[in-house]
This record gives sequence, structure tokens and C-alpha cells, in this order.
Amino acid sequence: MGDSVKRLAILGSTGSIGQQTLEVVRSFPHRFQVMGLAAATNIELLTKQIDEFRPKLISIESGSGRERLPSSICELSSLEEMASHPDVDLLVVAVTGKAALAPTLEAIRAKKSIALATKEVLVMAGEIVISEAKRHNAQILPIDSEPSAIWQCLRGEEGVSRLILTASGGPFQHLSPDALARVTPQQALNHPTWKMGKKVTIDSATMMNKGFEVIEAHWLFDIPLEKIEVVIHPQSIVHSFVEFVDGSIKAQLSLPDMRLPIQYALFYPERLPSKLPHLDFSNMGALTFEAPDLEKFPCLRLAVEAGRKGGTYPTVLSAADEVAVELFLEGRIGFLDIGELVEQTLEQHQSTPCPSLEEVLTADAWARERIGIQG
Repeated sequence: MGDSVKRLAILGSTGSIGQQTLEVVRSFPHRFQVMGLAAATNIELLTKQIDEFRPKLISIESGSGRERLPSSICELSSLEEMASHPDVDLLVVAVTGKAALAPTLEAIRAKKSIALATKEVLVMAGEIVISEAKRHNAQILPIDSEPSAIWQCLRGEEGVSRLILTASGGPFQHLSPDALARVTPQQALNHPTWKMGKKVTIDSATMMNKGFEVIEAHWLFDIPLEKIEVVIHPQSIVHSFVEFVDGSIKAQLSLPDMRLPIQYALFYPERLPSKLPHLDFSNMGALTFEAPDLEKFPCLRLAVEAGRKGGTYPTVLSAADEVAVELFLEGRIGFLDIGELVEQTLEQHQSTPCPSLEEVLTADAWARERIGIQG
């Protein structure tokens, strides 16, 4: 590949993944040119990023102080325009939830490479997204730690029999149901091993995040859902396993640092040295594994069931969870209510098999309205 420069656009540049992506860019200043930065509402941080990286394109939600952006040096853009812009080679998708779907599809149709952090894209519309990616020969590169681990283990391999996703278990793995009912948003946002955005941190605490990853892995790696398992691994050192037909298992291990999978995706197919801390096996301690408790954490069960049912069930799962997490963060519902509201919404849904994009968006809107009424 030589030392070619990749032109990046980052959707969600002020969030956790976006900021860590820019840290990787800073470590390799001659290998990247930041062409576009997009944020939701954090105008202060976005302005600092613009001053540092001087992108050609910028985007922020209307009503979030757009008039304060230095538009004299940048061009205001929509997410979709940025995603498909001819000066962008690689799109990093790190915006939350449904908002990531449209720009991802635009990037695919423009034949861009896409470093995908937003699981909901493949949860709500996996069949459509993967079909479009194949049709347009667009690469989807996972930058979340678990799908990245599987991707790395699968490189150059055939004969897969099973994928095993690891989960930290979040901060409440050993709490009683009574204690879970009293969990506050502040407690749920205190993840023991990972630094993440609010939505994915709550999803990790409920284990909905791991259910999303099961569905995501199914679409990314074309593996049947019944051949994808989840195991609790509190130390977050083994980021996932792949078992092959001969019984051999490969795993990817590293310290829990999102900059590693981000760097791997940004440079793919190259693997470059990193200045990040490396594992020290002599001081690592024991690595433990256990089965997830589906009674205590029903969101994982709901996600796997929705994935297996297919149609628009995963769309409704994603939309209902997004609204329920918002309600929890606002203090309007309890921690255990998240799973209950999602389950009630799924039970009321009449699924559409093999949905079109329009039917996916209709199901998404229905779920948001329905859970808003229930919440």
C-alpha cells in the first residue's frame, strides 16, 4: 500500500469513538487527511476539532449553534452529503442509532469504504445494507472490539463452525434483581472496563449491546445466528473467539482500548505498529468465562430472538431500545423497565418479512411512537 494518504470523514467526531479515531489520526499525521467532521450538539468541541484538522466539510444538527461554526473555511454539509462526497475515501460511522443508517447507505452507493461503529445500522436494516454493499462493492470494516476480533481471527481462514462473542457483563453482573431495580443512570454509566458513549454504555449494562453484536456478526460474517454464542468475560482481554470445524479456536487478545480496533480498520489491509500499551502476561492475572444470565438480563434474549425471527423485528428492537434508553437517562423509567418496554413493543408488532427500506423506516417510526405511549 505504501504511504498513501486516506481522506477521512468522521460522523460523530465529538463522541467517544470519534475522539479516539482522531487520536489515531494524530499518531499518524502523514497517513490521513480529515475531510469531514460531523457532530450532534457539541459545538465547543467540534469548533476545536475544526481548528486543529481544518476539514473541508462540517455538519452539526440545526439549532445547535451552526451560525457559530467557521463556515468561512469549511462547507456546511448534511451527513448524507458528507458520506458520499467525492473527496472522501473512508467514512467513519460513529453516530448513535437510526441517524447512522441513511449516511451509511449513501456511502455504500458511492462505493466508499465504511468503518462502522454503529451497531444499529446492521440491526435495523442488515439485509438491505449488506445487499447494497455487495451490489456496489463497498467495504464495511467493523471498528467495535468484538466484531473486529472476529474479523481478525477470520482473516485467511475457512471452515468456521462457531463464533463466540465475549461480554464484560457490565457493572451489574452480580447484582440481585432487587438491586437492579434501583440502579440509577449515573451508576449505569460507570462501565468497569470501557470508555463509551452514553447509549452504548447503557446497552452494555442491560446486555442489549451484546444482543446487537450477535445480529451484527450474523450480517458481517454471513454466519447463522444459531452458530453465534455469548460468554461473559469480565476482564475484557479476550475480545472474541472463532471456532473452526476441526475444533481449533482462535482468539484476539489485547488491553481494552478502542484505539486498537479503530487503527486496524483505518489501515486495513495493513497492520502498523502502535504506541499503545501492550499486554503483560506475567501480570495479567486470571481470565474467567461464564454463561450469561438471561433471566437477569432479558435484553440479550430479546435481541437474539428478534434476530432469529427476522423481518422487521430487529428494526423494532433497535428503535424501542433507543427510546427506552433515552427515557431511562431522563429518569422517567427504571433500569429494568428498559427490557420490559422493549419486550412489550416486540409483542405488539406485526412483522413484515423481507422488508424494503421504506418498510424498515415505517416499522422504526411505529416502534418509537408505541414505546413513547407505553413509557
